[in-house]
Amino acid sequence: MPKFLLERKFNSLVSKGVFNDKEIILVLPETFMNKSGQALKKILSYYKIRTANLIVVHDDADLEKGELRISKDRGTAGHKGLDSIVGVLKTRNFVRIRIGVRPKNYIPGSKSLNRFVLKKFTKPEEKIVAEVIKKVNEAIETILKEETEKAMSKFN
Repeated sequence: MPKFLLERKFNSLVSKGVFNDKEIILVLPETFMNKSGQALKKILSYYKIRTANLIVVHDDADLEKGELRISKDRGTAGHKGLDSIVGVLKTRNFVRIRIGVRPKNYIPGSKSLNRFVLKKFTKPEEKIVAEVIKKVNEAIETILKEETEKAMSKFN
């Protein structure tokens, strides 16, 4: 397992390490979600990273809790964080790993999704989250070792 050093830079938590002889930079913007593109643009510029090498991991209310989907060069589906990233970077040419947060029995329009998205996980949900985190790690490893399309075939 690679070792990562953590630092604060450009309103983000940044951690750098090496995986499979490739430098990896993990970024967690500490801005409001709808401003995450601004922080990300500064990081990409500072480290001279092309957007084609960017992998964005985010929640997705269109997917059931625990589901995972990988996509590339797609629209934002109204996700405020993605709207910010696409708007600031002026491209959709990056990989997205979408993690489902919608409750299993949720009926669209019945209740605000914020009620589910912003609350703490229950014990059963914690197990679901732990499993999806493992899958996300595997998906990222597949993207880095092989290619995005291979990861999409395996995890979608």
